[in-house]
Amino acid sequence: MSQELTTEQIQQSLQGISVPAQPQIMVDLQMEQYMPDPDLEVIAKLISQDPGLSGALLKIVNSPYYGLSNKITAIQRAVNLLGSRSIINLINAQSIKGELNDDAIVTLNRFWDTAQDVAMTCLTLAKRVGVQAGDEAYALGLFHDCGIPLMLKKFPDYMKVLEQAYGNASAECRVVDTENKKYNTNHAVVGYYTAKSWRLPEHVTQAIANHHNALAIFSDESSRNTPLKNLLAILKMAEHICASFRVLGNQSEDHEWNSVGPLVLDYIGLSEYDFETQKQEIRDLASR
Repeated sequence: MSQELTTEQIQQSLQGISVPAQPQIMVDLQMEQYMPDPDLEVIAKLISQDPGLSGALLKIVNSPYYGLSNKITAIQRAVNLLGSRSIINLINAQSIKGELNDDAIVTLNRFWDTAQDVAMTCLTLAKRVGVQAGDEAYALGLFHDCGIPLMLKKFPDYMKVLEQAYGNASAECRVVDTENKKYNTNHAVVGYYTAKSWRLPEHVTQAIANHHNALAIFSDESSRNTPLKNLLAILKMAEHICASFRVLGNQSEDHEWNSVGPLVLDYIGLSEYDFETQKQEIRDLASR
């Protein structure tokens, strides 16, 4: 997906799915972030104008992943702790929710929860493994499945097909192959164009496009230590730890991880035992 596609080709790939525009608060925040010296006070004031965003920000900063001894209630303090990049990721995620009707939001309760869990797990793994910038790993965790709510908005039976896709997953059949057969597009393609239109970093958008193509990428040993492989390794571990196969796919077994997991762990340099230890520690952290 590195070559530029025409507008017509993009529309064909999206199968009539509209990519949500960035909200105005997002534009204002990005303008502030691109200043030589971003003013966190200005950012905090902008966020304070949006109750939904303020609540989501406080929920994240008070989560067990940050390990704070006292609850934070001030937006300014939360902004100082998270930094402007993480704030922008959070706002982008909220704007997808704004695209949906109430029924779709209820249907996707499990999606919102797992997206945040995967994002925080990506951040934790990035710090522990030390292969990728934490904010990019967090962005990928938050947005890798952002095409799912947009697919559901267009196709009412989508969640049922997604469950079939996870059930069919194997070395021979990717999750997105089942979606492609049914809809002629898939959530990775839709997520890629959404992330690209929101100007996420190029290797983050590439990771979104390829997050169900990991087996082919890690089977190719010609390129090592690339940003794409680093990000995908973090993401596939995080998805497995957060049990996306069960939460989104309604499966009792992680068929995708069974295929790609050994290659990912070999790439990162973790033994199965070390990974199981990390998995348990992170799950314990999340359940506090």
